[in-house]
Amino acid sequence: MEDARIAWKIREQMAVFSGRVCQGLPKVAQRLVREVLYGVQARGSVRLSEIGRSLGEATSLKKIIERLGRQLERRGLRQQVRENLLTLSAPRITADTLLVVDPTDLSKPYARSMEYLARVRDGSKGELADGYWCLEVVAVQRGTAQVIPLYQELYSQEAPDFLSENREILEAIEAVSQAVGGRGIWVMDRGGDREELLKPLLKSGKAFVIRQRGDRHLIWRRSAQAVEAIAARCSRPYRQTIVKQSGEEEKIYNLRFGATPVRFPGVDRRLMLVVVEGFGQRPLMLLTTLPVRRSYKSVWRLVESYLARWRVEETIRFIKQSYQLEDIRLLLYERLRTMVTLVMAVAYFAAVHLGKHAKLAIFAQHVLRAAQRIYGVPEFRLYALADGIKQVLFSSRRGIGPPAPLQNRGNLLLPLET
Repeated sequence: MEDARIAWKIREQMAVFSGRVCQGLPKVAQRLVREVLYGVQARGSVRLSEIGRSLGEATSLKKIIERLGRQLERRGLRQQVRENLLTLSAPRITADTLLVVDPTDLSKPYARSMEYLARVRDGSKGELADGYWCLEVVAVQRGTAQVIPLYQELYSQEAPDFLSENREILEAIEAVSQAVGGRGIWVMDRGGDREELLKPLLKSGKAFVIRQRGDRHLIWRRSAQAVEAIAARCSRPYRQTIVKQSGEEEKIYNLRFGATPVRFPGVDRRLMLVVVEGFGQRPLMLLTTLPVRRSYKSVWRLVESYLARWRVEETIRFIKQSYQLEDIRLLLYERLRTMVTLVMAVAYFAAVHLGKHAKLAIFAQHVLRAAQRIYGVPEFRLYALADGIKQVLFSSRRGIGPPAPLQNRGNLLLPLET
């Protein structure tokens, strides 16, 4: 009975959330979004056959799969869902929120018939494979453990409308920036320091922290020099020890760091180069528009902003693993792109919506306890939360239909959000 109560509440909250991300869509498209959000959560899978089985319909599975596939091709659907999600997220983004851009891969090494398959670098294996690129933007709130999936777009360099990776990144930045009113600090890894990205960011006045490769040139003490040469001469008077936990392993880093003012060639704007020694043989070099004073607290705050990327990497792994994103088997490009956007909505539901108000905390704890894990709930709670939702929805075996009324819901009887 306990699982039935929790499953009832999950469906109730999914109905609220689905209504919000479906604003502006016709009824048939709203049905698709509601069914995919439910099916991916209930089965932990993006395969249409698994989503269809989760719905509990009397219609044949073949017809359900055909209907879902047709609707995934609906023009404008993924754009509308993405805009609605950004609208939902916007009030959570402040001037200090970190907006982390991370291009990742969706590897399909055994696929042969998927439309516009391209060569990508499989990040988990470090080798080239067939697949697609996915561009992620995830918000991280400083000083908290909260992450907010904002943007996820699949693309292929073999598609006829593809122009460049730079264009994909700049379009993502512009879409998010418009939705959040220009707030936030953009954070990018190596590759984000290319001139085609830096110049538009500087021109638009956006705040950023971008890791440098080392071979780019900046103006330092009135002369153009390679970033790595500047970093070698930058004083590093401050020290800090940090611990990075990956699974059950911990790695300790003893860091030394400092900062020096620089300028970008042709741009009359003061920037700061922050240099961190201790992560490897070469120093970590961060270029930022943020004001950085030569004090431990000021420089370390900037370093912490970049290190928030570690949480984003874990979020991306969560999306791929919890919903088996790399098991996607859709053949048509537009269907693939729409499904990837809907998976981002699923991740937003688990990561943000369920914990949106204190009144949902009790419910979230019920779901966390439902995750059947041998070693208990891991520190990264999204995995356990996704497992818990899947467990209670699967065990209730009621499908997506209207939840049956329960007479005694106890602490789970929570008002719907408005």
